[in-house]
This record gives sequence, structure tokens and C-alpha cells, in this order.
Amino acid sequence: MILYIAEKPSLGRAIADVLPKPHKKGDGHIMAANGDCVSWCIGHLLEQAEPDSYDAAYKSWKFEHLPIIPEKWKMNPKPKTRSQLTVLRGLVKKASQLVNAGDPDREGQLLVDEVISHFGVKGDKLNKTQRLLISDLNPQAVRRALGQMRSNREFIPLSTSALARSRADWLYGMNMTRAYTLQGRKVGYQGVLSVGRVQTPLLGLVVRRDEEIANFVSKSFYEVLAKLTTEKNEAFTAKWQPSEACQPYMDEEGRVLSKGLAQNVAGRISDKPAQVTQVTAKDKQQNAPLPYSLSSLQIDAAKRYGMSAKEVLDTCQTLYERHKLITYPRSDSRYLPAEQFAQAPQVIDAVLSGAGELVEKSDKPDPKIKSKAWNDSKVDAHHAIIPTEKRANLSSLSARERQIYLQVARQYLAQFYPPYLYSETEVHVLIEGGHFKTKAKQERAQGWKQLFARNNAGNANSASAGKEDDDESQQKLPALKKGQSLHSGAGVLIEKQTQPPKHFTDATLLGAMTGINRYVTDPEVRKILKDTDGLGTEATRAGIIELLFKRTFLSRQGKTIIATEVGRGLINSLPLSATTPDMTALWESNLDAISRKEAKYQSFMTPLIDSLSNLITQAGSQLPTALQGVKAPKSSFKKRRYTKKKAKS
Repeated sequence: MILYIAEKPSLGRAIADVLPKPHKKGDGHIMAANGDCVSWCIGHLLEQAEPDSYDAAYKSWKFEHLPIIPEKWKMNPKPKTRSQLTVLRGLVKKASQLVNAGDPDREGQLLVDEVISHFGVKGDKLNKTQRLLISDLNPQAVRRALGQMRSNREFIPLSTSALARSRADWLYGMNMTRAYTLQGRKVGYQGVLSVGRVQTPLLGLVVRRDEEIANFVSKSFYEVLAKLTTEKNEAFTAKWQPSEACQPYMDEEGRVLSKGLAQNVAGRISDKPAQVTQVTAKDKQQNAPLPYSLSSLQIDAAKRYGMSAKEVLDTCQTLYERHKLITYPRSDSRYLPAEQFAQAPQVIDAVLSGAGELVEKSDKPDPKIKSKAWNDSKVDAHHAIIPTEKRANLSSLSARERQIYLQVARQYLAQFYPPYLYSETEVHVLIEGGHFKTKAKQERAQGWKQLFARNNAGNANSASAGKEDDDESQQKLPALKKGQSLHSGAGVLIEKQTQPPKHFTDATLLGAMTGINRYVTDPEVRKILKDTDGLGTEATRAGIIELLFKRTFLSRQGKTIIATEVGRGLINSLPLSATTPDMTALWESNLDAISRKEAKYQSFMTPLIDSLSNLITQAGSQLPTALQGVKAPKSSFKKRRYTKKKAKS
């Protein structure tokens, strides 16, 4: 008997649907006519044991116990799903062949592997276990996946990476939470101070941004525009480019702060001859934005529809599991396997027959065009989120489901259009020894951008389609050549005010999590990280943001996200290393290296345990005075429940 162990019942049913019929449904499993069986987990069936499983004394929170570091790790059945674990135990015993059919990501791999390990499967049976990777629940896609199974042993590094992440989060979250909660009591704070390796640096980003805004002092800066005309009376403007001699009157961003200096320049160029010193014209092209990963979809949906990260993820799960209209959504990849290009005509047909509105007033997509999205070297366990070969009945979808489906489908169709073509001209002008510059953009062919036109089905441009051009590049330039004489009319002085940074929103907070490199303070750590290294994973980011709201560390004011008094107090009580993303971004980079066989489990865990011991010592040496007088919110979760949930980052 082959036993397929899926991550969820919906995936289990999708596998069973393509196995020989008739089926016999049993308790927590489905038996196929050929004797093979499909069963499932219901998320994680096992969880990290609570501290008191290692020593009853740990039931009481005492500083002298810390740090608690298990010598031999224990996993316990989750009480609510214990019955399904019992079902699986019996089926695993009977099976001659096991298939790990967890979701195609790090957690999905571990989720099934830890169950197989819990049952003590060894030897030949363990070595012959196969891995089934399904990213589309429609029957034809499931059949294809069944024909492409791989050895589960290939995925040991991925599973090891997930296990290291799980244990590290437990160690860090449980020990730091106990340490700071106990210290908080000494200054009168009566709530639980939850600390996590992802949630706390994320909270730190918001707290620091809020403080930067609160402390911001606006200042004036000045620009000078030259109103230029040709001999044929053709007009255009160019902006002053301050020389090095102006540096003492400028800020670090190159803005002129001296009004007198700018006034002098404006006066000097008024009613004066000017000369074109350089004309550079280039033909350029812009390729279509890649298909979506979960984070890029969440960012676009937050900008366009005001959806929270969790709302996007929940909507995607419904489109994937119930409607079977999109592929596996918890993906961090924006690329597709090359072999999938062969299914492009069927996917395009399905999209156009169900959502033809996407190509109204546009050329039809050309399935022969192959964008950069098809790239095997950038695809591992999962690929970008794309539509499936199932035709959508848009009237049966909720408003949110329809919005997300159309967003995913449009991004996929864009792969089958030529590049956006335009010309860019840059002109340099000399007036009375001062340098001025302007540029203009001229569209040559819309290409894929026609799908994102503002008048297309009433949709604004996708956030992925590129930013709106600035005013300067919108102007039309006359035909100009080097050495040409011009006339400068009245110089125009423009006074502007420096603006504070904006409060975080769902979109910008997700953007910060996915491109955390920008917020890392240590230059040595920044060197190690790639641009794509982030805080958390695609599967956990939405949950971590929501967790900070649930624990009342964050609150919303319209679309903006701000830290609460408790959130600020916590961040200002912790050591800097616990509140900046440097450490956890490095963790994610190391975990990724484990999954690629470039690092070992022990080389990750040993330094982590050493640094944890130092952090606990540091916690004990100072009181969290920033929390003095701060009242714990009524919704603060109970201490006794903390370790019953997986220490979620």
C-alpha cells in the first residue's frame, strides 16, 4: 500500500480524486480502488514540548532557570488533532511505501517529516519515501505531479532548515519572553512581554519610524528652474544642478538650503543667452513585471485595494483550495519552471474565457513569447503564483476573490506581451556658468503596459508595472543639438519643505520585511545578505504582522500602522540587537544556506545558544524602565498559554 500524507484535507482530497475509483472513505483517510491510501495532517500535528515537559520546575517562571536549553528535544501531539495522529500511526504501520505530500515549502516539508520521524520509521521504508510537490489542485496538474515524484531524501536539507528555525524560535521566544516579563514585573508592568526573533525587530522598525516622524523638524530647500526657448520659440524648462562650490549650502541629500544662493542663481540666469552642451538620446525597453510571489502580491493588493497581508493570504488560500483557480500561494518565488511553458496556451485560454475583460482594448497575448519568468535555476520546491487551467466563473467569486484572481491573471498574461519601448532624451544646458538639466520620455510601443492602462476595465496601474514618471520627464522637448543657442527667460525660484518619512502601511511594512537589507545597520551583516533576504518567510509574514496587533503592540489609524505605548515601551527596554533586524536577517540567510546544503544545523544552533545566554545575562542586569507606569492592555494574552502555541517568531 502506498500512503500519501498530505498537509491538509483539501490537498488529500485532490490527490485521491486522481487515484483509481471507487473510493472508500474512512476516518481521516480515503482508500483508492487499487489499495493505495491518502491521509493528511491538519497543519502541524506535533508541537514543541513546553518547558515543564523537560523539568516540572519550569512551570513557574523564574529568572534563575534561564536560559532553558533542552539537551534532547521533545515533540508532543497537539491535543485538538491527536485523533488524526492516531489514524496516521495505524496507516503508516500498514503502508509499504510512504509519500510526503506536504505543501511545497520549508514548513510543508517538515510538517510531514516530523510525523514520519515521530512514528519511528527507519531503514528501507524511510529511504524509499518519496516527495510529491503539488502547486495546483486541479486533476490534470495533480496527475502531472504524481508522474514527477522525487526521493524525499533530496529534501532533507529543507527539512533540517525548518527544524532549526522551529527550535531557534522556541529557544529565543520562550527565554526572552520569560526574562523580560519577569523584569517587567519589577517596574510594575503586569502583562506578558512577548519577544520573538521576527516580531520584535519588526516592531522595532515601526517604533523607530514613529519616533523619527515625531522628532522630525521640517526645513526649507530651494530649486531653480530655467524657462528656455529656441530660436523657433519652442519652450521647455531645465533644473539647476548645483556645483561642488555649493556643497557648504546643501544637505546630505544634495538639496540647497540657502535661499540667498538660489535667489542669486535665479537672478543671474534671467534674460540671458544659454547653450546646449550635451544631448543624449537612448532607446530603452522595460520587460513585463514577473509573476507574483505572495509578498509581491500582498504589497500590490495593499496599494490598490487597501487589503491587509492576512486578508490577501486568506483570499489566496480560498482561490487555491476551494476554487482551484490559482497555484500554491505561499510562494517566495517569482519564476516558473521551463517545462510549464508548454501549458501556457491552455492557461491563457482559461483566463481569457473566464476573464476576457483583462484584454479589452488590448492586443491578445501571444503564447509564443517567452519572458524571463521561465527559469529553472530560480525555481526549487515552489514557483510563482499563476492562474490554473480552470476557467473562472467570476460571478461566483466574492469581491476580494475576484480582485486577487484578476490581479494574478493579469500579471501572468503580461508575460506574453513584448517589452514596453520608449526613448529617453537627456539635455544639459549652460547658462552664465551654471549647469541645468532636463529629460524627456517618449513612448514608442506600449507592449505589456497596455494591460495596465488606467482605462482598462477601470483599473489603475499595477504597483508592479512601475512608478509614474515624474513631471520633468513628462514634458515634450523640441529637437535640440549640441552647441545650439537658446534664450533663458526669468529664472524661477521654487521653495519646498523637507518631508518626514511616512508611517508604515501594510504595503510598506511588507516591503520592509521582504527587502530587510535596507534596514540592517551593521555594514558587515549587510555584506552577507542578499537583496532578497527578508524577515520571516512568505508563509509567516502576514501572521507575524497580525500577531503584533493581537498582542496590542501595534494599532491602525486608517491605513497607517503605528506602535502603541506598550510596543514603544518594550522596544525601548530591550537591547538594540533584539530590536534591529540584523540578527534575524542573518538567521534567515543561514537557514536558507542550510536548505541549500551550504551550512550545517550545528553551525547555526551553537552560536545562537551562546548569544542567547549573553542576552539573558544582559536582561538580568538592567530594569525595563521604559515600561514604568505603562498599563498592560486587557487583551494581553495569558502567561500560561504562551508556550502552548508554537513560539511564533
